[in-house]
Amino acid sequence: MLPVRFGLTAALLLASSGAAFALTDEIQVYTGDVAAPGVINLTLHDNYTPDGLKTPDYPGGLVDNHGFSGVAEWAYGVTPWFEAGLYLPLYAVSDNQGATFNGFKLRTLFVNPDNATSNFYYGVNFEFSWNQRQWDQQVNTGEIRPIIGYHFGPVSLTVNPILDNNYKGAAALDFAPSTRLDYTINPDWTIAVEEYDDFGELRGFMPADQQSHQLFAVFDHNIGPYAVEGGVGFGLTKATDNVTFKLILSRDLTGENGIWK
Repeated sequence: MLPVRFGLTAALLLASSGAAFALTDEIQVYTGDVAAPGVINLTLHDNYTPDGLKTPDYPGGLVDNHGFSGVAEWAYGVTPWFEAGLYLPLYAVSDNQGATFNGFKLRTLFVNPDNATSNFYYGVNFEFSWNQRQWDQQVNTGEIRPIIGYHFGPVSLTVNPILDNNYKGAAALDFAPSTRLDYTINPDWTIAVEEYDDFGELRGFMPADQQSHQLFAVFDHNIGPYAVEGGVGFGLTKATDNVTFKLILSRDLTGENGIWK
C-alpha cells in the first residue's frame, strides 16, 4: 500500500497543467506501470491535429488546427513503487507561431508495489510544470492524477480522475478525467478505447457544449525492446478538436543493473 505520508504530499502538491482544450504534450491514460528500480526509460510523445480549433484559447496561445506537439519523457525507477520523471523538451509547431519550445515538467509517480500482479491497481502521479506564455497563461502549473483500475481477465478498466489547478484556490480546480477500457489480445497486442474530458472548474462545470470530450481508438504493440502506442481521437463537442492522432514510442535505455542497452 502507498505510505500514509503520500496523502499529505498530495494535499501539498496539488497543481495543474492548464485547460485541456489546447494542444497538449501527452495524450495517455496512466495505468500504474513504472520502470523497475535502477532502470532509465525514454518515451517520446507526438500528436498531430489535422482538423482542430482554429482560434487560440487566449491571446498569444497556440492554434490547434494543423498543430503538431510532443515531448520527450525521461523516467527513472527509484523503488518498486516510485518513479521519477522529467519532460524535456516540450515542443510544438503551430500555424500561428511556427516551431516553439514550450517549457518542461517534473513528475513523481507512486503506485501499489503489487500493481503488476494485482487485479486491482492504483496510484497517484504529480506533475510540476514551467510554461512558456504560448503554452499556458500560468508560468508554473502542475497536475494531480489518481490512478484506479481493475483487470477483468484480458479486459482492464482504468480511470484517472485528474484535477488541474491554476493556483487560484480550491474552487478553481479543473476536473479533466481520462478513462481507458482495453482488451489484451496477446502479450504483444492490446486494443483500447480512451476518453479525455474537461468539465471545467469544480465551482461550476461549463455548459455541455463548451466542455471538451474526445474519444480515441488505440492500439498498443510491443516490438522487441520497443513499446508502441498509436491512436486517433474524435471530438464529441464543438469545443473539442475534431480529429487528433497520437503516437507514443517507449523503450528502456538501461537494465536493472544500470548498464546501458
